[in-house]
Amino acid sequence: MLRFDRYMLAQLMWLFGFFSLVLVAVFWINRAVQLFDRLIGDGQTALVFLEFSALGLPRLITTVLPIATFAAAVYVTNRLNTESELTVMMSTGASPWRIARPVAVFGLVSALMMSLLSHVLVPSANQQLAERESEISQNVTSRLLTEGEFLSPGAGVTFYTRLVDADGVLHDVFLSDRRDPAERVIYTAATAYLVRNGEGTSLIMVDGLAQRLRSSNARLSTAKFQDFSFDISPLVKPEGDVIPRLPFMTSDRLLVDWPGVARDTKTDLGSVAEELHSRVARATFTFVAAMIGFATLLVGGYSRFGVWREILIAFLMLIALDGMRGSLSEPVFEDVRMWPILYLPSALGGMIVCAMLWSASGRFKRLFRKRSVA
Repeated sequence: MLRFDRYMLAQLMWLFGFFSLVLVAVFWINRAVQLFDRLIGDGQTALVFLEFSALGLPRLITTVLPIATFAAAVYVTNRLNTESELTVMMSTGASPWRIARPVAVFGLVSALMMSLLSHVLVPSANQQLAERESEISQNVTSRLLTEGEFLSPGAGVTFYTRLVDADGVLHDVFLSDRRDPAERVIYTAATAYLVRNGEGTSLIMVDGLAQRLRSSNARLSTAKFQDFSFDISPLVKPEGDVIPRLPFMTSDRLLVDWPGVARDTKTDLGSVAEELHSRVARATFTFVAAMIGFATLLVGGYSRFGVWREILIAFLMLIALDGMRGSLSEPVFEDVRMWPILYLPSALGGMIVCAMLWSASGRFKRLFRKRSVA
């Protein structure tokens, strides 16, 4: 039996890795297309795109981990059942509860992976991602060095440049300043340069024209200039440090002081309880997903018409339990004492698994009893 446990566990882990890799690749490509368009469109480099993609992977993996766990359990159980390996094991006296042990170990390993992601890696990645987004949002130079597009680096400001040389010279510059409701100013210049001035940044325009329109009397005045300095530092206000948020905190901090965490994040105790216990419930649900995939196919047994019906039932059951989790957060937000209901989907799934294993155990006992009588 120990050799069979190792054999089945190895099959589960191998297929779990395969399904995880495929699902992560599919979801990542869908997200990477949008991320690439947004970052490269804002003038960022490919290294920034890779950094943002890497920081988003932990959260993406938490999405596909229960699906990969369920798929691996279903595939391995179906293959062992088709090749009569489960039948041989039960004919030796092994009960469905005993055969479920390697699946339970596999579910525990998946749950530990989910716990590591939910409690440590995802909050840390979210914190670092928010900090990098804050840094990039303050980088005015990268926004302006995008040629051929009308950009809005700040409220009421529109910027355009036709061409950007390799040495940073901007050609055919257009700048519209509408921040003052009393007047609107449009600057056009043949060339321009971005110059760092201490902590600020200035746009030096050469050989251009300034047009000023006053709203009070609708009078337009123009002035040519040889060179003109425009301070672009106020276009993006520095945001300072990233505001503490619950998704940015690791679980060890959430366990210490709920009132203090709620005060720091400007939330309530219900939000803190929901964030912490939802992470734990996410791991327990991953364990239940593996057991549901195994138990449903075990109850169905062997059929020459295939096991598509059992797979569909198990999948719909998993979707129904997962759909419950979204509706259970609101009561916890309103009353912190309601946090145990977050574990309701996992508890229901566990009871369903126990009922199916009990049913499978009784069915096989009756089968062997009939054979002995015959």
